Amino acid sequence: MKSAVIVFPGSNCDRDAAVALKNTTGRSPTMVWHNDNELPKVDLIVVPGGFSYGDYLRAGAMAGNSPVMREVVAHAKSGTPVLGICNGFQVLTETGLLPGALIRNAGLTFVCKSVSLSVETTNSIFTTGYDKSNLITIPIAHHDGNYFASNDTLELLENEDRIAFRYSSDNPNGSQRNIAGILNEERNVLGMMPHPERAVDAQHGSTDGITMFATLTEQLA
Repeated sequence: MKSAVIVFPGSNCDRDAAVALKNTTGRSPTMVWHNDNELPKVDLIVVPGGFSYGDYLRAGAMAGNSPVMREVVAHAKSGTPVLGICNGFQVLTETGLLPGALIRNAGLTFVCKSVSLSVETTNSIFTTGYDKSNLITIPIAHHDGNYFASNDTLELLENEDRIAFRYSSDNPNGSQRNIAGILNEERNVLGMMPHPERAVDAQHGSTDGITMFATLTEQLA
Protein backbone atom coordinates (compact mmCIF):
# COMPACT_ATOMS: atom_id res chain seq x y z
CA MET A 1 0.00 0.00 0.00
CA LYS A 2 1.30 3.42 -0.97
CA SER A 3 0.43 6.19 1.44
CA ALA A 4 1.07 9.89 1.96
CA VAL A 5 1.16 11.99 5.13
CA ILE A 6 0.52 15.71 4.84
CA VAL A 7 2.99 17.92 6.75
CA PHE A 8 1.97 21.36 8.02
CA PRO A 9 3.97 23.92 10.01
CA GLY A 10 3.20 23.22 13.65
CA SER A 11 2.16 19.60 13.16
CA ASN A 12 3.58 17.27 15.77
CA CYS A 13 1.99 13.94 14.86
CA ASP A 14 3.04 13.55 11.23
CA ARG A 15 6.03 11.42 12.28
CA ASP A 16 3.85 9.32 14.57
CA ALA A 17 1.59 8.59 11.60
CA ALA A 18 4.59 7.80 9.39
CA VAL A 19 6.00 5.33 11.92
CA ALA A 20 2.64 3.62 12.36
CA LEU A 21 2.22 3.30 8.60
CA LYS A 22 5.72 1.95 8.07
CA ASN A 23 5.37 -0.57 10.88
CA THR A 24 2.06 -1.90 9.61
CA THR A 25 2.54 -1.64 5.84
CA GLY A 26 6.27 -2.26 5.55
CA ARG A 27 6.63 0.92 3.45
CA SER A 28 7.48 4.44 4.46
CA PRO A 29 4.81 6.94 3.41
CA THR A 30 5.56 9.93 1.23
CA MET A 31 5.71 13.08 3.37
CA VAL A 32 3.98 15.87 1.45
CA TRP A 33 4.63 19.52 2.38
CA HIS A 34 1.65 21.85 2.81
CA ASN A 35 2.75 24.17 -0.01
CA ASP A 36 3.01 21.39 -2.59
CA ASN A 37 0.55 21.64 -5.45
CA GLU A 38 0.62 17.96 -6.36
CA LEU A 39 0.13 14.66 -4.60
CA PRO A 40 1.76 11.41 -5.74
CA LYS A 41 -0.49 8.55 -6.76
CA VAL A 42 -1.22 6.83 -3.45
CA ASP A 43 -3.78 4.45 -1.96
CA LEU A 44 -4.25 6.37 1.31
CA ILE A 45 -3.81 9.95 2.49
CA VAL A 46 -3.37 10.78 6.18
CA VAL A 47 -3.98 14.31 7.45
CA PRO A 48 -2.25 14.09 10.84
CA GLY A 49 -2.75 15.62 14.26
CA GLY A 50 -0.86 18.49 15.78
CA PHE A 51 -1.38 22.21 15.83
CA SER A 52 -1.07 23.28 12.21
CA TYR A 53 -0.18 26.96 11.87
CA GLY A 54 -0.29 27.18 15.68
CA ASP A 55 -4.11 26.92 15.61
CA TYR A 56 -4.27 30.61 14.67
CA LEU A 57 -7.73 31.89 13.70
CA ARG A 58 -9.23 28.54 14.75
CA ALA A 59 -7.95 24.97 14.74
CA GLY A 60 -7.45 23.71 11.19
CA ALA A 61 -8.66 26.89 9.48
CA MET A 62 -5.39 27.93 7.85
CA ALA A 63 -4.36 24.36 6.99
CA GLY A 64 -7.71 23.82 5.31
CA ASN A 65 -6.81 26.56 2.84
CA SER A 66 -3.26 25.38 2.11
CA PRO A 67 -2.38 24.45 -1.50
CA VAL A 68 -2.00 20.73 -0.81
CA MET A 69 -5.50 20.45 0.64
CA ARG A 70 -7.00 21.33 -2.72
CA GLU A 71 -5.32 18.18 -3.99
CA VAL A 72 -6.46 16.16 -0.97
CA VAL A 73 -10.06 17.24 -1.60
CA ALA A 74 -9.79 16.31 -5.28
CA HIS A 75 -8.33 12.89 -4.46
CA ALA A 76 -11.00 12.26 -1.83
CA LYS A 77 -13.75 13.14 -4.27
CA SER A 78 -12.26 10.71 -6.78
CA GLY A 79 -12.40 7.91 -4.21
CA THR A 80 -8.99 7.88 -2.49
CA PRO A 81 -9.36 7.02 1.22
CA VAL A 82 -8.46 9.93 3.52
CA LEU A 83 -7.89 9.60 7.26
CA GLY A 84 -7.92 12.80 9.32
CA ILE A 85 -6.69 12.46 12.90
CA CYS A 86 -7.27 15.11 15.59
CA ASN A 87 -6.15 18.35 13.91
CA GLY A 88 -6.60 16.43 10.67
CA PHE A 89 -10.28 15.97 11.55
CA GLN A 90 -10.52 19.71 12.15
CA VAL A 91 -8.89 20.35 8.77
CA LEU A 92 -11.33 18.03 6.99
CA THR A 93 -14.30 19.92 8.42
CA GLU A 94 -12.72 23.20 7.29
CA THR A 95 -12.47 21.89 3.71
CA GLY A 96 -16.05 20.66 3.70
CA LEU A 97 -15.07 17.02 3.25
CA LEU A 98 -16.81 16.33 6.58
CA PRO A 99 -19.77 18.16 8.14
CA GLY A 100 -19.85 19.97 11.45
CA ALA A 101 -17.05 21.62 13.40
CA LEU A 102 -14.66 20.93 16.27
CA ILE A 103 -14.94 23.63 18.92
CA ARG A 104 -13.31 24.31 22.30
CA ASN A 105 -13.56 21.46 24.80
CA ALA A 106 -16.50 21.84 27.17
CA GLY A 107 -14.10 22.05 30.13
CA LEU A 108 -12.04 24.74 28.34
CA THR A 109 -8.84 22.77 29.03
CA PHE A 110 -6.44 20.65 27.01
CA VAL A 111 -7.16 16.94 27.54
CA CYS A 112 -4.49 14.26 27.11
CA LYS A 113 -5.28 10.69 28.15
CA SER A 114 -6.41 7.30 26.86
CA VAL A 115 -10.13 6.89 26.34
CA SER A 116 -12.51 4.04 25.62
CA LEU A 117 -14.25 4.16 22.24
CA SER A 118 -17.19 2.17 20.95
CA VAL A 119 -16.98 1.07 17.32
CA GLU A 120 -20.32 2.24 15.91
CA THR A 121 -20.06 0.92 12.37
CA THR A 122 -17.98 -1.65 10.52
CA ASN A 123 -19.24 -0.44 7.16
CA SER A 124 -16.13 1.41 6.08
CA ILE A 125 -12.66 0.61 4.85
CA PHE A 126 -11.30 2.01 8.12
CA THR A 127 -13.45 0.05 10.58
CA THR A 128 -14.27 -3.23 8.88
CA GLY A 129 -11.55 -5.01 10.87
CA TYR A 130 -13.36 -4.33 14.13
CA ASP A 131 -16.59 -5.85 15.41
CA LYS A 132 -19.55 -3.53 15.91
CA SER A 133 -19.74 -2.33 19.52
CA ASN A 134 -16.10 -3.33 20.15
CA LEU A 135 -14.60 -1.22 22.91
CA ILE A 136 -11.12 -0.04 22.04
CA THR A 137 -8.60 2.12 23.91
CA ILE A 138 -7.11 5.02 21.96
CA PRO A 139 -5.27 8.14 23.24
CA ILE A 140 -6.55 11.68 22.82
CA ALA A 141 -4.66 14.99 23.02
CA HIS A 142 -6.67 18.08 22.08
CA HIS A 143 -8.05 21.41 23.16
CA ASP A 144 -10.70 21.76 20.45
CA GLY A 145 -12.27 18.32 20.14
CA ASN A 146 -15.88 19.13 20.96
CA TYR A 147 -17.84 17.94 17.90
CA PHE A 148 -20.71 20.27 17.02
CA ALA A 149 -23.25 20.08 14.21
CA SER A 150 -26.86 21.05 13.55
CA ASN A 151 -29.59 18.68 14.65
CA ASP A 152 -30.34 17.91 10.99
CA THR A 153 -26.70 16.95 10.40
CA LEU A 154 -26.60 14.81 13.53
CA GLU A 155 -29.75 12.98 12.47
CA LEU A 156 -28.29 12.46 8.99
CA LEU A 157 -25.11 10.99 10.44
CA GLU A 158 -27.17 8.66 12.63
CA ASN A 159 -29.55 7.59 9.88
CA GLU A 160 -26.79 6.97 7.33
CA ASP A 161 -24.64 4.98 9.80
CA ARG A 162 -21.81 7.51 9.46
CA ILE A 163 -20.80 7.77 13.10
CA ALA A 164 -17.65 5.65 13.22
CA PHE A 165 -16.72 5.97 16.90
CA ARG A 166 -18.27 7.29 20.10
CA TYR A 167 -16.72 7.94 23.49
CA SER A 168 -18.10 5.00 25.44
CA SER A 169 -17.67 5.71 29.13
CA ASP A 170 -16.44 9.28 29.44
CA ASN A 171 -17.10 12.17 27.07
CA PRO A 172 -13.83 14.09 27.51
CA ASN A 173 -14.72 17.17 25.48
CA GLY A 174 -18.50 17.58 25.39
CA SER A 175 -18.99 16.30 21.85
CA GLN A 176 -22.61 16.04 20.80
CA ARG A 177 -23.92 12.46 21.04
CA ASN A 178 -20.47 11.40 22.29
CA ILE A 179 -19.16 11.53 18.72
CA ALA A 180 -15.45 10.73 18.37
CA GLY A 181 -15.27 10.06 14.63
CA ILE A 182 -17.44 10.38 11.51
CA LEU A 183 -17.48 9.31 7.86
CA ASN A 184 -18.37 11.22 4.72
CA GLU A 185 -21.33 10.18 2.60
CA GLU A 186 -19.16 8.07 0.29
CA ARG A 187 -17.51 6.42 3.33
CA ASN A 188 -13.94 6.93 2.04
CA VAL A 189 -13.13 9.83 4.41
CA LEU A 190 -12.83 9.33 8.17
CA GLY A 191 -12.21 12.08 10.69
CA MET A 192 -11.54 11.15 14.31
CA MET A 193 -10.21 13.05 17.32
CA PRO A 194 -8.47 10.07 19.03
CA HIS A 195 -5.02 9.01 17.75
CA PRO A 196 -4.93 5.42 16.40
CA GLU A 197 -1.30 5.96 15.33
CA ARG A 198 -0.42 6.22 19.02
CA ALA A 199 -1.99 2.84 19.74
CA VAL A 200 0.20 0.53 17.69
CA ASP A 201 2.87 -0.33 20.27
CA ALA A 202 2.19 -2.28 23.46
CA GLN A 203 4.69 -0.08 25.31
CA HIS A 204 2.34 2.84 24.74
CA GLY A 205 -0.49 1.09 26.57
CA SER A 206 -2.67 -0.11 23.69
CA THR A 207 -2.39 -1.77 20.29
CA ASP A 208 -6.02 -1.21 19.28
CA GLY A 209 -4.96 1.13 16.48
CA ILE A 210 -3.14 -1.66 14.66
CA THR A 211 -6.43 -3.11 13.45
CA MET A 212 -7.27 0.03 11.50
CA PHE A 213 -3.89 0.28 9.77
CA ALA A 214 -3.65 -3.47 9.15
CA THR A 215 -7.15 -3.52 7.64
CA LEU A 216 -6.34 -0.58 5.38
CA THR A 217 -3.15 -2.33 4.27
CA GLU A 218 -4.99 -5.55 3.50
CA GLN A 219 -7.71 -3.84 1.48
CA LEU A 220 -5.55 -1.33 -0.36
CA ALA A 221 -2.46 -3.44 -1.08
